[in-house]
Amino acid sequence: MHPTLLIIDDSATLRQQVIETLENAGLFKNFLEAVNGIDGFKILIDHQIDVVLCDLEMPGMDGLKFLDMRNGHGRVRDTPVILLTGREGQEQKIRGLERGASDYVTKPFDPGELIARVKVQLKIKQLQDHLREQNKKLEELSNTDPLTQLANRRFLMQTLEKEFRRSVRNKQPLALIMADIDHFKRINDTCGHQQGDVVLKAVAEALTDELREYDLAARFGGEEFALLLPDTELFQAKVAAERIRKRVALLEFEGCLKEIGLTISLGVAAGPRQDIREIDDLVRLADDALYAAKREGRNRVVIADVA
Repeated sequence: MHPTLLIIDDSATLRQQVIETLENAGLFKNFLEAVNGIDGFKILIDHQIDVVLCDLEMPGMDGLKFLDMRNGHGRVRDTPVILLTGREGQEQKIRGLERGASDYVTKPFDPGELIARVKVQLKIKQLQDHLREQNKKLEELSNTDPLTQLANRRFLMQTLEKEFRRSVRNKQPLALIMADIDHFKRINDTCGHQQGDVVLKAVAEALTDELREYDLAARFGGEEFALLLPDTELFQAKVAAERIRKRVALLEFEGCLKEIGLTISLGVAAGPRQDIREIDDLVRLADDALYAAKREGRNRVVIADVA
């Protein structure tokens, strides 16, 4: 992506001088213009801006008010703003820096100084964006099971805690499905752990395909999975679990796995109910239902006893 500069100034002549100077320096490919702070802020919100050059004194909304608007909007709060000021008014420059301006350039500007100051802010913005992207990737990695690419147990429990509080607060249903691959040890013993990983990934993909966008599928541990379904009644969750069971039974594999006849057992629980006072109660009920499904012959769905 080519960097974009937003220039806010009521002088068309100055805007053109700025654009020509920075374009010749090769710093930007895209330039957007506004004649006042109000129009400039709308552009800032609607576009991906890397650096803003903003006149301090303009009709309507001046540079200080523009900074206040930027500061109050989370997505653009870190966009660097360089103020354009007259040679006088040191106090105004200080006020601008205190309000969050990254730097200032005095008018009429020296082309070399303008290029140098803008180049510094553009570099800072690019480093901030890179750091933000790396932090996002690290967060995703910390929340994701590396084999199945589902949520990991830690992230599941964090999300379950939030959804449980929301369910109690709004008196809305919340369902949890615990699922376990039947005879998974036999798969590992017969075909090897690498083929066992193939099965885990295939089941994870099937789970994801059968859930809604706002549901959460997680690897709970080993061959066990957990599915969190907000705003879902017990028997609605049972229908979803049956759909998943049938989907897994239809999975086909090659080689050693071809004849395994893969199946999955599922236990379903949902609140609100009197004996679910915390998330551990919901997990326990779904887990008990899962093990009941195992005891009853596997490849089936069992719902928790209704309180």
